[in-house]
Amino acid sequence: MKIYRKVILTTFLLMLMSINAVAQKFTTHSVKAGETLESIAKRYNVSEQGILNYNKEIKKGQALRANTILVIPSANGAAVKKDSVSEVNTLLQALQGDESATQQREPIGYTSHRTKRKETLFGISKQYNISEDEIKRYNKELYSVQLKKGMILKIPKYKRVDPSEKAYIEENYEIYRVQPKETRWSIANKYGITIDSLLVLNPKLSKITDYLSSGQELLLPKILGSSIKDQETQLYNSYTVPAKQTFYSLEKKFGLTANEIIALNPEIKERGGLKEGMVLRIPAKKVETGEVNIENYNFYEVKPKQTEFSLTRKFGVTYKELLELNPELKDGLKAGMVLKLPKAQTGNFDVKNALILDKINLRDSINILNRPKLVFLLPFRLDRLDLNNNESTKSAIENRKDVKYSLGLYSGAMVALDSIAKLGISVDVKTYDTQLDMNRTKGILQKENLIGVSAIFGPLEAKSLKEVALQASEYGVPVVAPLTDKSDLSLNNVFFALPSEKVMEEHMMTYVEGLRTKENVIIIADQKNKPTESALLMKFPGAKIVALKEDRTVDIDKISKILSMETENWVFLETDQANVVYHVGSLLNSLISKEIGIRLFTTDKNKAFDSEIVSYSHLSNLRFTYPSASREIGENSFVQSYRKKYGADPDAYAIRGFDLTYDLLLKLAYKNDLVIASKLVGETEYVGNKFNFNKDISSGYYNRASYILGYENMNIIELKD
Repeated sequence: MKIYRKVILTTFLLMLMSINAVAQKFTTHSVKAGETLESIAKRYNVSEQGILNYNKEIKKGQALRANTILVIPSANGAAVKKDSVSEVNTLLQALQGDESATQQREPIGYTSHRTKRKETLFGISKQYNISEDEIKRYNKELYSVQLKKGMILKIPKYKRVDPSEKAYIEENYEIYRVQPKETRWSIANKYGITIDSLLVLNPKLSKITDYLSSGQELLLPKILGSSIKDQETQLYNSYTVPAKQTFYSLEKKFGLTANEIIALNPEIKERGGLKEGMVLRIPAKKVETGEVNIENYNFYEVKPKQTEFSLTRKFGVTYKELLELNPELKDGLKAGMVLKLPKAQTGNFDVKNALILDKINLRDSINILNRPKLVFLLPFRLDRLDLNNNESTKSAIENRKDVKYSLGLYSGAMVALDSIAKLGISVDVKTYDTQLDMNRTKGILQKENLIGVSAIFGPLEAKSLKEVALQASEYGVPVVAPLTDKSDLSLNNVFFALPSEKVMEEHMMTYVEGLRTKENVIIIADQKNKPTESALLMKFPGAKIVALKEDRTVDIDKISKILSMETENWVFLETDQANVVYHVGSLLNSLISKEIGIRLFTTDKNKAFDSEIVSYSHLSNLRFTYPSASREIGENSFVQSYRKKYGADPDAYAIRGFDLTYDLLLKLAYKNDLVIASKLVGETEYVGNKFNFNKDISSGYYNRASYILGYENMNIIELKD
């Protein structure tokens, strides 16, 4: 009861205010002429390394340029006095994408609008093709009162933009990843645009520094000709300029004119001509590779400084095998090459849509300037809880699953916020109690400004989830469904955190298929699970079927006749009836002998297997094996932190709340965009859950990661694939 009381009180406070989970306070400093890293560190009473950690564009011993804006961590967590308040505001606006940091467009006139019953500000903004903030700007009362029927609103009119002049048509633009040593000027020049256009296309770029980090992603117009339908993709090789290299010799070597080489490598012009050691981008000669076969092969893009030796070790293939699949390797390995590899290769990497991705350590990849903004929408039902009456509160929690689930998830999420703060990430959090009321949920969404929200956690119930997802999609905000594996609607912006029954069934079959040599497979399935029986027969042709009798028992003579003494017998039991699990478990346990070995499997461990009538020792003797969305956990740092915070051990929902929130925040701290991060990051795993979100063609993002667990010596252990 102590834990729930603490969580409820915490939640109640969060209803009243927004949390800013800050691990480290910062200020900024505009470098003056003659200042050094040492003098600035002394001024703010911090170490030089502390400043370097948050300003990757400067190096120790390097002279500081005047007017460079540095991020300064405070010495003791307190705010540091600034020379100019406006400087701080400008920096924060630039980092957070604050609308006030950009110039507001001026209206060319106004029109009046009388509000109707049930009309919303969102609907009016869509009707007039303007933002809600633009309506509020000219109707100041809307900042303090709700929209009501009969209000006369002043609607601004703006100059219409010809569709042909629109700055952003998706098919004409691409995502570009910044390469080492590239500058804003060189990238703008490469794409034939101005730096101002670059900033318009990428509003999150800082307005006060020109710094670009390697790997940073930018939106840029496709180079002319690159969007022609069905054209071949041009690949490029890297070429290091030797001493005394001339444009004439480059023209002879690669068949390109000097102007073409400069257009592909604007840094030549930026640095005043060809320089020894420059790495040039040269179009690769087309190699006829035939039709791309993603059924039998995976593909990997070679990274800078990788060698044939490192790649053969990474993928467990010989150089001869690599050369057979990739004949172009005879001319040497080059960064940017796309290599074909056998589908069956495994190692320290992830595969998404036949593309091999190097595993990313999210903890080492965070950007402390990213500031995630989360909104929790959960049915805490504070309207039904009397905090002054412990017995009443305890009874309400025990009898209401929605309350228990919400408090469990949220208590784990709070520990995740504490953990992410220790990594130096600040998080803005707002929490709302939906009270399991659709109208209340709609009201929260109308009141809450979703612009700039990184993600919404919840709600739990299906109807509210659909409503929230549809409204959030208007703002491009992802919605995380913590306890849901699917939806009957196409919700493109929802991340379904639970792996589906189908995913776990496939995982189980693949696991057994990879483990099996010549074991005798037997299938026992009730009428409801006949589709699973058919799927097992397709996976294991020749498997023997044992039918249940009318009383839902198995004929001992029939099963005894098909048990093998030469090899182990693997029995799949597919049922949701506890009495069937009890009977089959007892029967199989009695048939185990020195001559006969039996192991029990299922593709769906439901409540029937956890029934009180089912013998735990029988399941252990049968080494019962099954797929699971989560795993058992022991004593670890999370349990200790949770116990210290709440005075109790976490339940399964608290563990899921921690894992899901921690994963969400790490990905947002990495890319500040959950969708992009999920494309780049493969499988992640934390305390008791793992995640691998894949986009469905017609719907949202589904978790395809699960565990294989097994009973062994009266313990449940994780079995490795």
